[in-house]
Amino acid sequence: MNHVRPLPAYLIQRYHGWKATTYSENKAWYRRLADDGQHPRAMVISCCDSRVHVTSIFGADQGEFFIHRNIANLVPPYSPDGDHHGTSAALEYAVTTLKVAHVIVLGHSNCGGVNGCFDMCSGNAPELEEKTSFVGRWMDLLRPGFERVADIADPVEQRRALEKQAVLISLENLMTFPFVQQGVKDEMLTLHGLWTDIGEGGLEQYSAETKEFTAV
Repeated sequence: MNHVRPLPAYLIQRYHGWKATTYSENKAWYRRLADDGQHPRAMVISCCDSRVHVTSIFGADQGEFFIHRNIANLVPPYSPDGDHHGTSAALEYAVTTLKVAHVIVLGHSNCGGVNGCFDMCSGNAPELEEKTSFVGRWMDLLRPGFERVADIADPVEQRRALEKQAVLISLENLMTFPFVQQGVKDEMLTLHGLWTDIGEGGLEQYSAETKEFTAV
């Protein structure tokens, strides 16, 4: 493990600042979280993008959300094949063990993963077509969404529509998991699709009735 190095000084300095202020002022709360375990009401599946800050958007306290992040906030279909499935494992734990009441899929504007999928499906990113590309094979999940937005003439609107397709495909795939199906059927679990505009601070939610995203 000779390749492992100490943290950068600025991160260590920030940690000590947090420990002396936020932690010190809320020590009892942190100890309660540690002793009682986590009891989140919702799971949020969001993008790895560093600009997407779920807890800030909703003003959430520590312990309130069970958050899973991956490239382009995608949920794969149910596939119990014995391989490694990080998103599926997080979903299974949230629904069957933590008993969350809500699963929220949060997409966002200017998503790099979605842009990569757009370029790949357009034939402009051959590196993502390689079998060795983890990103490319992950973004294959969104290929059906690309076909759905193929007729949109404006490339800006087309990419934005594909970002929202990432949310919709994830919502569709969620319902391929038996424990999600059962939770929805028993009215113990609800699914939600959101998209946020990073630059404008906007938030839209998907309506199953209108089949559209509308401002919150």
